[in-house]
Amino acid sequence: MRDAQGGDARAYRALLLSLRPWLLSYFKRRLRGGDVEDLVQMTLLSLHEKRHTYDPQAAFMPWIAAVARHKLIDYVRKAERRVHIELTEDLGLADGLSTELAHRDVSVLLAQLPAEQARFISLQRIEGLTTDEIATRTGKNPSAVKVSIHRGLKKLQALVGIKNSGVADE
Repeated sequence: MRDAQGGDARAYRALLLSLRPWLLSYFKRRLRGGDVEDLVQMTLLSLHEKRHTYDPQAAFMPWIAAVARHKLIDYVRKAERRVHIELTEDLGLADGLSTELAHRDVSVLLAQLPAEQARFISLQRIEGLTTDEIATRTGKNPSAVKVSIHRGLKKLQALVGIKNSGVADE
Protein backbone atom coordinates (compact mmCIF):
# COMPACT_ATOMS: atom_id res chain seq x y z
CA MET A 1 0.00 0.00 0.00
CA ARG A 2 2.86 2.35 0.73
CA ASP A 3 4.15 2.03 -2.85
CA ALA A 4 0.63 2.46 -4.21
CA GLN A 5 0.20 5.65 -2.18
CA GLY A 6 3.49 6.83 -3.60
CA GLY A 7 2.06 6.65 -7.12
CA ASP A 8 3.36 3.25 -8.25
CA ALA A 9 0.56 2.08 -10.58
CA ARG A 10 1.95 -1.44 -10.84
CA ALA A 11 2.06 -1.82 -7.05
CA TYR A 12 -1.49 -0.46 -6.81
CA ARG A 13 -2.78 -2.94 -9.41
CA ALA A 14 -0.98 -5.78 -7.60
CA LEU A 15 -2.49 -4.66 -4.29
CA LEU A 16 -6.03 -4.69 -5.72
CA LEU A 17 -5.51 -8.12 -7.29
CA SER A 18 -4.09 -9.56 -4.09
CA LEU A 19 -6.94 -8.18 -1.95
CA ARG A 20 -9.69 -9.63 -4.12
CA PRO A 21 -9.40 -13.28 -2.87
CA TRP A 22 -9.18 -12.14 0.75
CA LEU A 23 -12.25 -9.91 0.37
CA LEU A 24 -14.21 -12.68 -1.38
CA SER A 25 -13.42 -15.03 1.50
CA TYR A 26 -14.24 -12.36 4.10
CA PHE A 27 -17.68 -11.64 2.65
CA LYS A 28 -18.54 -15.27 1.85
CA ARG A 29 -17.91 -16.24 5.48
CA ARG A 30 -20.25 -13.53 6.70
CA LEU A 31 -22.95 -13.42 4.04
CA ARG A 32 -24.61 -16.53 2.68
CA GLY A 33 -25.89 -16.13 -0.86
CA GLY A 34 -25.59 -12.37 -0.84
CA ASP A 35 -24.06 -9.90 -3.20
CA VAL A 36 -20.48 -10.90 -2.40
CA GLU A 37 -19.04 -9.67 -5.71
CA ASP A 38 -20.76 -6.30 -5.31
CA LEU A 39 -19.38 -5.93 -1.80
CA VAL A 40 -15.86 -6.74 -3.02
CA GLN A 41 -16.16 -4.09 -5.73
CA MET A 42 -17.61 -1.52 -3.32
CA THR A 43 -14.78 -2.19 -0.87
CA LEU A 44 -12.11 -1.83 -3.56
CA LEU A 45 -13.76 1.39 -4.73
CA SER A 46 -13.80 2.66 -1.17
CA LEU A 47 -10.12 1.75 -0.83
CA HIS A 48 -9.44 3.79 -3.97
CA GLU A 49 -11.42 6.77 -2.70
CA LYS A 50 -10.03 6.66 0.87
CA ARG A 51 -6.45 5.51 0.25
CA HIS A 52 -5.14 8.95 1.20
CA THR A 53 -6.46 8.37 4.76
CA TYR A 54 -4.31 5.27 5.28
CA ASP A 55 -1.35 5.87 7.60
CA PRO A 56 1.70 4.09 6.12
CA GLN A 57 3.07 3.64 9.66
CA ALA A 58 0.08 1.47 10.60
CA ALA A 59 -0.67 -2.11 9.59
CA PHE A 60 -2.65 -2.30 6.34
CA MET A 61 -4.82 -5.40 6.89
CA PRO A 62 -6.67 -4.06 9.95
CA TRP A 63 -7.39 -0.89 7.96
CA ILE A 64 -8.82 -2.73 4.94
CA ALA A 65 -10.71 -5.12 7.26
CA ALA A 66 -12.39 -2.11 8.87
CA VAL A 67 -13.33 -0.75 5.43
CA ALA A 68 -14.81 -4.15 4.48
CA ARG A 69 -16.70 -4.40 7.77
CA HIS A 70 -18.28 -0.98 7.24
CA LYS A 71 -19.34 -1.95 3.71
CA LEU A 72 -20.92 -5.12 5.08
CA ILE A 73 -22.83 -3.21 7.76
CA ASP A 74 -24.08 -0.71 5.17
CA TYR A 75 -25.20 -3.60 2.96
CA VAL A 76 -27.15 -5.27 5.78
CA ARG A 77 -28.84 -2.01 6.77
CA LYS A 78 -29.86 -1.30 3.18
CA ALA A 79 -31.17 -4.83 2.73
CA GLU A 80 -33.26 -4.43 5.87
CA ARG A 81 -34.71 -1.12 4.63
CA ARG A 82 -35.61 -2.63 1.24
CA VAL A 83 -37.54 -5.47 2.81
CA HIS A 84 -39.29 -3.13 5.24
CA ILE A 85 -40.36 -0.85 2.39
CA GLU A 86 -41.61 -3.80 0.33
CA LEU A 87 -43.70 -5.07 3.24
CA THR A 88 -45.27 -1.72 4.03
CA GLU A 89 -46.03 -0.89 0.41
CA ASP A 90 -47.77 -4.19 -0.33
CA LEU A 91 -50.56 -4.39 2.22
CA GLY A 92 -52.13 -7.30 0.36
CA LEU A 93 -49.42 -9.78 1.37
CA ALA A 94 -50.64 -13.10 2.67
CA ASP A 95 -49.55 -13.86 6.24
CA GLY A 96 -47.46 -16.82 5.07
CA LEU A 97 -45.52 -14.72 2.59
CA SER A 98 -44.80 -11.93 5.08
CA THR A 99 -43.58 -14.54 7.57
CA GLU A 100 -41.34 -16.05 4.90
CA LEU A 101 -39.86 -12.61 4.15
CA ALA A 102 -39.28 -11.97 7.85
CA HIS A 103 -37.42 -15.29 8.12
CA ARG A 104 -35.31 -14.29 5.12
CA ASP A 105 -34.42 -11.00 6.87
CA VAL A 106 -33.41 -12.88 10.00
CA SER A 107 -31.28 -15.24 7.90
CA VAL A 108 -29.43 -12.29 6.32
CA LEU A 109 -28.69 -10.87 9.76
CA LEU A 110 -27.70 -14.21 11.29
CA ALA A 111 -25.30 -14.77 8.39
CA GLN A 112 -23.28 -11.81 9.70
CA LEU A 113 -22.47 -13.70 12.91
CA PRO A 114 -20.02 -16.52 13.52
CA ALA A 115 -21.75 -19.79 12.62
CA GLU A 116 -21.96 -21.09 16.19
CA GLN A 117 -23.53 -17.86 17.51
CA ALA A 118 -26.04 -17.83 14.68
CA ARG A 119 -26.94 -21.47 15.37
CA PHE A 120 -27.41 -20.89 19.10
CA ILE A 121 -29.59 -17.82 18.52
CA SER A 122 -31.65 -19.69 15.95
CA LEU A 123 -32.14 -22.63 18.29
CA GLN A 124 -33.20 -20.38 21.16
CA ARG A 125 -35.16 -17.59 19.50
CA ILE A 126 -36.67 -19.40 16.51
CA GLU A 127 -36.97 -23.01 17.67
CA GLY A 128 -37.68 -22.08 21.28
CA LEU A 129 -35.05 -24.24 22.99
CA THR A 130 -33.70 -23.33 26.42
CA THR A 131 -30.02 -22.71 27.07
CA ASP A 132 -29.72 -26.14 28.73
CA GLU A 133 -31.42 -27.86 25.78
CA ILE A 134 -29.05 -26.14 23.36
CA ALA A 135 -26.06 -27.16 25.49
CA THR A 136 -27.24 -30.77 25.55
CA ARG A 137 -27.90 -30.83 21.81
CA THR A 138 -24.56 -29.24 20.88
CA GLY A 139 -22.35 -30.69 23.61
CA LYS A 140 -21.36 -27.21 24.78
CA ASN A 141 -21.26 -25.83 28.31
CA PRO A 142 -24.54 -24.01 29.19
CA SER A 143 -22.59 -20.93 30.32
CA ALA A 144 -20.72 -20.82 27.01
CA VAL A 145 -24.02 -21.10 25.13
CA LYS A 146 -25.53 -18.26 27.17
CA VAL A 147 -22.51 -16.00 26.64
CA SER A 148 -22.43 -16.78 22.92
CA ILE A 149 -26.13 -15.95 22.54
CA HIS A 150 -25.74 -12.72 24.49
CA ARG A 151 -22.75 -11.60 22.41
CA GLY A 152 -24.50 -12.57 19.18
CA LEU A 153 -27.61 -10.58 20.11
CA LYS A 154 -25.45 -7.57 20.94
CA LYS A 155 -23.80 -7.85 17.50
CA LEU A 156 -27.21 -8.08 15.84
CA GLN A 157 -28.32 -4.96 17.71
CA ALA A 158 -25.26 -3.13 16.46
CA LEU A 159 -25.91 -4.29 12.89
CA VAL A 160 -29.43 -2.93 12.84
CA GLY A 161 -28.59 0.21 14.79
CA ILE A 162 -30.47 -0.57 18.02
CA LYS A 163 -28.91 0.87 21.17
CA ASN A 164 -29.39 -0.45 24.71
CA SER A 165 -32.64 -2.32 24.29
CA GLY A 166 -31.81 -4.59 27.21
CA VAL A 167 -31.11 -7.89 25.46
CA ALA A 168 -32.36 -10.77 27.57
CA ASP A 169 -30.69 -14.14 27.23
CA GLU A 170 -33.78 -16.21 28.07
